[in-house]
Amino acid sequence: MDSDERYRLPAPQRLTFVLVHGSWADAHFWDGVAAVLRSQGHAVYTPEYAGHGKDPNKDVTHAMITKSVVDFITKLNLRNFVLVGHSFGGTVIQKVAEQVPDRINRLVFWDAFVLKDGESLADELPPQTRQGFEQLRAGSNDDTIMLPFPLFRDLFVNTATLEEARRMYAGVTPEPARPLFEKLDLKKFYELPTPKSYVYFFQDNALPQGEGFGWNPHMSTRLGQFRLIVGDGDHFTDTRTRPDMVAQKFYEAGRD
Repeated sequence: MDSDERYRLPAPQRLTFVLVHGSWADAHFWDGVAAVLRSQGHAVYTPEYAGHGKDPNKDVTHAMITKSVVDFITKLNLRNFVLVGHSFGGTVIQKVAEQVPDRINRLVFWDAFVLKDGESLADELPPQTRQGFEQLRAGSNDDTIMLPFPLFRDLFVNTATLEEARRMYAGVTPEPARPLFEKLDLKKFYELPTPKSYVYFFQDNALPQGEGFGWNPHMSTRLGQFRLIVGDGDHFTDTRTRPDMVAQKFYEAGRD
């Protein structure tokens, strides 16, 4: 027997992923990561949801966003998949999981909000950030929030070069504000036995890592028992610059 035989990696499990993006993004956010996962033999779906992508209507609710993803899943009759939510997408997969629990193998939250029952996403923002969002919302004429470039640069793409940051910012569009401030009934979510994972990137600065805020352990431990996978990246940049790394983390989070 070859001495290296026992160290050989087992053949990767073939998985089906449904990737749900967050705020100030659309389904194209996943293009690079989806391409890597597909090249490895996985099936990947990237639903778009209400108020985003080519949808001109910004007057949407959290329930409308959730319905977009649920309808996508049921229309394609997807089953036995790993449902991944990034950032605001965490709140979406919480609600999607309540509606189609039997179709989901595992939930994966990537630097994503895990809201408590009765909370809104805005409830989890540091006071300074929330105040800034409320001012941006009040200043818009269609109840949206547009991230100013300096805020996007420091909070979302802090590891990117200035050139990369500007390129990514060019794709940012105003975010419907209402879903960020709606309080969600999540009693059913917290009764689900669905396996859960949390993917945490150390340099993600979209939420401060201070006491009472942040992704891990502040959000992640709300999941009860969960698998923790960590990486070295920020909130947005790595989907563009290192999609193979992000894809690997999703595989580690999603496999049996």
